[in-house]
Amino acid sequence: MFLFSQSGQYPQYYQDEQRIFRLKEHRILFYFGLLIAFVFLPFVGSDYLFNAILVPYLVLALGGLGLNILTGYAGQLSLGSAAFMAVGAFATYNLELRVPQLPLLLSILLGGLISAVFGILVGLPSLRIKGFYLIVSTLAAQFFVPWLFTQYGWFTNHNASGVISVPPMEILGYSLSSPAEHYLLTLSIVVVLTFLARNLIQSQYGRNFRAVRDMETAAVTIGIPVGRTKLLAFAISSFYLGIAGALWAFAYLGTIEANGLDLNRSFQILFIIIIGGLGSLAGSFYGAAFIVLLPIFLSVFGQAIFGQGIDQALLQNLQKIIFGALIIYFLIKEPEGLSRLLRTLYQRLRAWPLRY
Repeated sequence: MFLFSQSGQYPQYYQDEQRIFRLKEHRILFYFGLLIAFVFLPFVGSDYLFNAILVPYLVLALGGLGLNILTGYAGQLSLGSAAFMAVGAFATYNLELRVPQLPLLLSILLGGLISAVFGILVGLPSLRIKGFYLIVSTLAAQFFVPWLFTQYGWFTNHNASGVISVPPMEILGYSLSSPAEHYLLTLSIVVVLTFLARNLIQSQYGRNFRAVRDMETAAVTIGIPVGRTKLLAFAISSFYLGIAGALWAFAYLGTIEANGLDLNRSFQILFIIIIGGLGSLAGSFYGAAFIVLLPIFLSVFGQAIFGQGIDQALLQNLQKIIFGALIIYFLIKEPEGLSRLLRTLYQRLRAWPLRY
């Protein structure tokens, strides 16, 4: 057996079936991980760890979570993730600027809701079109949003450069100024939204999403409101992406720029769910970890082999080659991504050495 036994741990009630972790040992490990993330890391982590690794990882994982709800579970293709993030970021900024009485968390929530409304508008073509044509429709939103924020100075408070700094962050009168505090804020929001996403996927709405994804005609036949289901998926996905955009601007960069959340960012979010696993909440976190850690690994490995004089452009090109090769591999061989590979590895370790 692998560390512990599953023998005797059988679900007896419906609530047991709905648990995220059915085994007691898994729940203990999960709570221990949360304890480390919330209590231990803020005291021992460096500013570099928070600024360069943990905060961007959490925000990208949240963005991948939002796109996975839309594409992985509801089957609606989108290349407008960064546009929804930009809407959430600019909405939160303007709420904080023009209604300073609003608490920061409420501004972030409202920014996500505004992004959700925009997502419904972008999702309206999904009632008539699908597949490649839907991708083109969401791609149009990706180009429209930066143009809108650049064309009308009201969104940027009439800043000539178009790059604006976010106002100081405060919660209940307490200033959030250090990288560790930004990390704790981001972590708290991501944990709460992940639990909500998991409950959503296990609910009737989540089953409707999967039915529309797997066979839309059959979903119509059994009485599922396909149109409303698609728009709901766009709204929830955009809500998550909008909050991710607000955290990207407030907790990570400290600035907002219309062209900063461009098509490349949308592709990055798409790569996260392809590599991590379509239709897997955990896959969003696996893919984000891969996206964030790969450049750091290549930089450290390249400097260890070739010294400090290694060309950074070469490392960036190598990174793109690896991303492209992995995407092709996962699309052909393992559409469920890293989440499926890790589940398979875990099952084999559980059976070792009784079975190879």
